[in-house]
Amino acid sequence: MPPLLRGLVDDAAVFPPGSTTLPDALAAHRRHREAWYADLVGPLLVPASALTDLAALLDPAATIDVGVIGDVPIGDLAALLAGADPRLRIRQLEAAVARRGEDPQPGLHALAALAADLPVSADLPADRPVSAAPALPAERPVYAELPLTRGLPEALETLARLRADGLPIAAKFRTGGLAAELFPSPAQLAAVIAACRDHRLPFKLTAGLHHALRHTDPATGFTHHGFVNVLAAVLAAADGATIEEITRLLAAWDAETPAALVGAATGRDRPLWIGFGSCSVTEPLDDLAGLGFTGTGTDASRAAGPTRPTHPAGTNDSEERS
Repeated sequence: MPPLLRGLVDDAAVFPPGSTTLPDALAAHRRHREAWYADLVGPLLVPASALTDLAALLDPAATIDVGVIGDVPIGDLAALLAGADPRLRIRQLEAAVARRGEDPQPGLHALAALAADLPVSADLPADRPVSAAPALPAERPVYAELPLTRGLPEALETLARLRADGLPIAAKFRTGGLAAELFPSPAQLAAVIAACRDHRLPFKLTAGLHHALRHTDPATGFTHHGFVNVLAAVLAAADGATIEEITRLLAAWDAETPAALVGAATGRDRPLWIGFGSCSVTEPLDDLAGLGFTGTGTDASRAAGPTRPTHPAGTNDSEERS
């Protein structure tokens, strides 16, 4: 797997819309870890409240890399992590610090306090990093999910200060969901990427990024960002692109420009963007193969996402709700 793509997709099979059962998700994740594309796949993401249930499914000598998603109050996470079975090698912790419209600072400081006290997992093998992005310290990273609403600039400044003080904390943003307002516009996402670049702040994304290219889901009418568009955008941002240039890459409906940028950079480590959680690993994989980025020689017709995206006639990005 090219360096640019390593650790790009965290396995979020148990989360909506996939909502796979924990036993089935564990079995599928094992297959992913043994497959030729294993380096594409990050840890299995599980709710904090399910750590005990996951441990009960493991053989006595088995271990598994997991990312913990906070589905309980931040104040309750420390006890759950401290009591986790040591066979669960916790690679990262991700937690929302505020709902839309709330001030993120109180939750952000609570998560930072938790991050400062997390123990380092000394048994993690150095040759299997959770992603190719080198921007996070060696300690177990924590990702603060920030709503793209009130207080975002101040929250990014706070995160940058915490990281400058050596805390292994970074940002996470939602790029989709079950409502149109959860899909940021290309201009909104471009501004976030540029701000993270300017603050030297790594970030994760979640939701809505199953396919490589920007497209409209015919079932919902929501327009989804493409993860290859995002890859092209972060590459351009790292090389000094303006917000307007980043926006154009995110808003592109055809593969030509984003794919050309990504194809020329597959030998680079991925800048800024740690990766994204997806309830499907195979959909992103098929799209990457279809675009020729995995080195498998797969014909482009196998791509799961549309190489000519579904773009409603008579609309443009300034008019779309999503």
